[in-house]
Amino acid sequence: MNEMPPTASLNAARPVRSAVTLLLWIALPLAVLGAALWWLFATDPLRAFDNGAPPVENLAFERTILDADGIRLLVRAGGSEPMRIAQVQVDGAYWQFTQEPAGNLARGAAAWIQIPFPWIAGDAYAVNIVTATGATFEHEIEVAVATPSPSARGFASQAMLGALVGILPVAIGLMFYPVLREVGRTGLDFLLALTIGLLVFLLIDAMDDALEIAGEAAAIFQGSSIVFLAAAASFLLLMAVARRRGAPSGLALATFIALGIGLHNLGEGLAIGAAFAAGAAGLGTFLVTGFTLHNITEGIGIAAPILRERPPLWAFGALILLAGGPAVLGLWIGSLAFAPHWSALALAIGGGAIAQVVVEISAYLARSSGGFRAALSPAVVAGLVAGVGVMYATAMLVKI
Repeated sequence: MNEMPPTASLNAARPVRSAVTLLLWIALPLAVLGAALWWLFATDPLRAFDNGAPPVENLAFERTILDADGIRLLVRAGGSEPMRIAQVQVDGAYWQFTQEPAGNLARGAAAWIQIPFPWIAGDAYAVNIVTATGATFEHEIEVAVATPSPSARGFASQAMLGALVGILPVAIGLMFYPVLREVGRTGLDFLLALTIGLLVFLLIDAMDDALEIAGEAAAIFQGSSIVFLAAAASFLLLMAVARRRGAPSGLALATFIALGIGLHNLGEGLAIGAAFAAGAAGLGTFLVTGFTLHNITEGIGIAAPILRERPPLWAFGALILLAGGPAVLGLWIGSLAFAPHWSALALAIGGGAIAQVVVEISAYLARSSGGFRAALSPAVVAGLVAGVGVMYATAMLVKI
């Protein structure tokens, strides 16, 4: 009969003792934390500091609907304690209201406020919500317009608009592909730099819009923090995916460009869809034309990395849908269920994706030119300036 040597028996016992010790060291700090929290809630030591001041309250307005029944507001609480909505004023006059769900609003909870107010189209209104502690929160309706009801016809119109401002411009830009293939080395460097310039402008524009929209979100979502964290996470995740088989080039790089532009268009579509839902889109022929011209350069940017290749025809269709299709999706989602924090998050993710593409195109340009110093040729500098300049000039047509 074979017996286990004493040393082998000791070595087998050590892993068991090590695992038990590790579990104890994990359980000990958690137990201390649990005991501290129990003592905090059981004894309420903060009661000694109570000087009678009311709790801190905050209320964010996420959605406004105007219809035949009056005004409906979606509000979200962000106070330190549950809060109760006591009164509602419209232009200084008190109005009866209903709340759904009824009762106190816990931190982070949302509720619909229905006010049977006979609003008049074109007028401006100031709505004040008064809590039980006397705190007031104001919401302005700058121009009262009936909120469109969801319908198949409305979805079709939004899809057509999304195609006009998202899909069509990218397709037009890619139609220049046969002509762009005839450019030489200097021309290709110019186009790659042009792509970097337009993407840098999109990155700045996306982050600026994301921070602006995040400022309208409930404080509990920490708007500016979520914008920067989401952008960083998007950037790092896409960098990891793109570099898993080395630096991307050709069709792979064009796909990442289309993805970054598509995520940016998703965020813009959410904002436009929300404007439709509020009845305040204001998108006339001039603005639609401006959006189309603004986005044509995006198609040229997608084409730049594949000018030395001959991708199949279906690849062009896929790139067009990837870059422009999210604008349609964003319009639909934004018109049905817009919230500032979701729109800001989408724009931030798009910003991170664009930053990743800027890094990859810059690296690709440097590799093809023999280093970053050699890449700073007159053609590259001219491309960078032209990319930013074209995007800035066309953006002037869509800013209102």
